[in-house]
Amino acid sequence: MVQPTSISPHMEVVGSDGIHVGTVDHMEGADQVKLTKSDLAAGGEHHFIPLAWVERVDDKVHLKQAAAEAKARWRTH
Repeated sequence: MVQPTSISPHMEVVGSDGIHVGTVDHMEGADQVKLTKSDLAAGGEHHFIPLAWVERVDDKVHLKQAAAEAKARWRTH
């Protein structure tokens, strides 16, 4: 499992297909990644993705599912 401390603000989040999903705002608690609302992909709203969706972290946060699936399932609050 990915450690929440490995995820930092301003990191790019990409789907398993390499497509941009969003930009990290910060970790919300120990198990939710909060994405910035200022990212073009966000439509002016904060979105949350579970840490369980994260496959790995290097210079980006890589998700286990494709970008379209992640965007279809992310939460707004």
